Amino acid sequence: MKRKAIIIGSGIAGLAISIRLKSKGYDVEVYEKNENVGGKLSDFYIDNFRHDFGPKLFTMPNLLEDLYVEAGVKINDYFKYEKLEIACKYFWDDGYTFNAYSNNKKFIEEVSKKFNKEENNVESYISRSKKKFNLVRKIFLEKSLHRISTYISFYTFKAIFNFFQLNIFITLNSLNKIYFRDKKLIQLFNRFATYNGSSPYMTSGIMSIIQHLEHDIGVFMPKKGISDISYSLYNLALDLGIKFYLNSEIDKIIIKDKSAVGVVINNIDHKADIIISNMDVSLTYDKLLKGYKKPFFIKNYQPSSSALVFYWNMNRSFPSINVHNVIFSKDQKEEFDYIFNKKLIYNDPTVYICSTSKIVREDAPSGCENWFILINSPFDNGQDWEKIKKDIRNNIIKKINSTLKVDIESNIIGEKILTPVDIETKTLSKFGSLYGSSSNSLKSAFIRHPNFSKNINNLYFCGGSVHPGGGIPLCLNSAKIVSDLIK
Repeated sequence: MKRKAIIIGSGIAGLAISIRLKSKGYDVEVYEKNENVGGKLSDFYIDNFRHDFGPKLFTMPNLLEDLYVEAGVKINDYFKYEKLEIACKYFWDDGYTFNAYSNNKKFIEEVSKKFNKEENNVESYISRSKKKFNLVRKIFLEKSLHRISTYISFYTFKAIFNFFQLNIFITLNSLNKIYFRDKKLIQLFNRFATYNGSSPYMTSGIMSIIQHLEHDIGVFMPKKGISDISYSLYNLALDLGIKFYLNSEIDKIIIKDKSAVGVVINNIDHKADIIISNMDVSLTYDKLLKGYKKPFFIKNYQPSSSALVFYWNMNRSFPSINVHNVIFSKDQKEEFDYIFNKKLIYNDPTVYICSTSKIVREDAPSGCENWFILINSPFDNGQDWEKIKKDIRNNIIKKINSTLKVDIESNIIGEKILTPVDIETKTLSKFGSLYGSSSNSLKSAFIRHPNFSKNINNLYFCGGSVHPGGGIPLCLNSAKIVSDLIK
């Protein structure tokens, strides 16, 4: 008889592990509390404009391609994507702009053109980032940090030998100030701390490896939008015979003799040999494992940042912006102090704007654009979000108008706003945290919850709230780690 696995949640990691286990010969059932799959990687419509719910950055497509190889099918039969020429366009309040190209060579040439005498520094920085990535990839990103076998390998000894090149014990901001003199470049490279919900003034310098992903490997966009990553995996899973139960919220994980043996839904037991939670790990303990002692990984849980998100239907196009755009704050240090210390949003926040309709034409009517505006925010701590979103909306409209020399208020013909409270409700991410636990610690990689339970057999965890962290590539890696742990 085939062994059976139940997966709680159909975020990208849940979809990925379902495919990997089915390919191993398991019977797989996926239970999702929402009416559609994808979690943060889902979409919705405001009138006839399509909007992706969550993250917009797609890097390391090879990790996605591996899933289709694992399933024995061709990725082009399910999913197509293209590389963006410009990874992101940056704006400053003094009118300065910078195109960050996906191609490494073009990126460095643009730095030389825009930032005098910084070309060699950037080239050295990115080369060092690539080396750091290759040193830690096999240990921190592709293996469980909570198994002894991970540390008994050639890759571990190589990383230890090059330990001081990893910049673990200085902050990202400190590292960037060593390399760059131009304040705008420091601000640009500091921004990458937000990719895992951190502050550049607190997170480790090892996080500079993100530059390698964006400027060596590149930034990509699916032909049908970011949410098609989830939907294409869902279609593959259905073709493989994986069973999905939508609008099905788990009430409890059944534990017997220190082993997970099933789940309870509406007072009905569903038995399985393996249980995998793709739900936020802290909420998994709070809601599904009541009465079980939380490990210290959870007791020391410090949530990552969250976001205030505006989805706008725009009745015209804006040639001055690209797919990904950032309008910087005048005072980055003050902005991060507000987010992580004062637990508020700075009145002059950095504004991220994404318009997928520049690539996916069907996302908006002809001559129009769909805008996704993200403002980094603290996690929900009881703030007055109704007042905050009203104030911030006014501030960012003024900021966009001033930067782009437009008057966008009259161009917004549809709107939806999401606060950290809404994000928690939709995705069951505790406190609305976007990346699970915070990486604002030099030891953050080691205090994330492992991908398995040390006290309950046959219980595993995947997704952004556990090792190796949040974001599309790391969530896909978490699914592979769980698959490798399950024999």
